[in-house]
Amino acid sequence: MPLASVSPSPRLRLEPTGSSRTLLDGGWWPRSTDPVTELPGLVLAIDALRGPVTRLILSADGWDTHPGSLGVAGRILRLGYFTSQPLSLLTAICANRSRVDLLVVPPATAPAAAGAAMIVAATATNLIRAPHIPLTLSAPPVAAAEDAWEGEGGHLAGSGPAPLRRQVIR
Repeated sequence: MPLASVSPSPRLRLEPTGSSRTLLDGGWWPRSTDPVTELPGLVLAIDALRGPVTRLILSADGWDTHPGSLGVAGRILRLGYFTSQPLSLLTAICANRSRVDLLVVPPATAPAAAGAAMIVAATATNLIRAPHIPLTLSAPPVAAAEDAWEGEGGHLAGSGPAPLRRQVIR
């Protein structure tokens, strides 16, 4: 079992009310894919805000190693890595039996995109699941999509019907 030293302050954003009715509780942007380096700071931050963490559920993909347990702040945490867990989701189980579901933003993500993803994940009214948040943020703005559609022969609602084209089959 690796004993970890505390990493720098985690880049974490949590939904402020702690409501159990949210889809996600927030977002976390680790600096690397080394769980021994990254997880202790995250655990201590969650401990302070939501109660002591006893177990972490992580994706089997995306981490350099897969230790089964980790020593943090004088206690042993169990770590579970599952192929069914999305790469973009980490679940922390706390001693009070509550859970904290976090969007995991890949370390190499640009700061602006990472910040935007964490804001969406930490919004109480968010209805987007963790795997879809990066896709939603990278989608072209509606105006750009409409311009592309217009340029390819489509028409916007209210701008008249699309021209009819006769297709000759030979």
